[in-house]
Amino acid sequence: MARYDSSGLTIAELREFASFAPCEQRYIRRSLDIALGRGDAVKRWARDQDEAASIRAQLVAYRDLEKVRKMLPSIDGLDNLQPFMARIMHQTAFDLAQGRLEGFSAYRFLYERMFGAEVRPWLPSAFCGAAALPLIRPDKRRVLLQSISESAATAHGWSTRQPCFYPEFVEAEAA
Repeated sequence: MARYDSSGLTIAELREFASFAPCEQRYIRRSLDIALGRGDAVKRWARDQDEAASIRAQLVAYRDLEKVRKMLPSIDGLDNLQPFMARIMHQTAFDLAQGRLEGFSAYRFLYERMFGAEVRPWLPSAFCGAAALPLIRPDKRRVLLQSISESAATAHGWSTRQPCFYPEFVEAEAA
């Protein structure tokens, strides 16, 4: 496997982000604004009242992100697993139920940036568990579950390299 310098990794992450559907790109940028506290998400992202309500619900759903981040280093057995998995599955179920993430790759891209590289080993199980919940429409459930590759679901190890590229909102220039 070729070794990349940080600029090569950033370019790879830019390409991966560019491969996502426009609705996924928009949801990832919006979610990162909320998760990382980057400005007023309602003002920046809401195009109508329904979207404003969706963003407000996302703000509530994301209120425990810092608790989840703090739990990550202490997951070392079944005793510590339940509180962490319950929270990350709840978060995942919320995001998947929004219908804007079309598969595991976009979900993984978002969650690696929300929680850091330490979350990678937990993403396949959280994704599969949440995608199989009855609150996800059956047709969407099938697409989501089929989007995770066998190699992602059965990986022997995960990279500890932190993400480099964090997509942000870009203002359209006035003509």
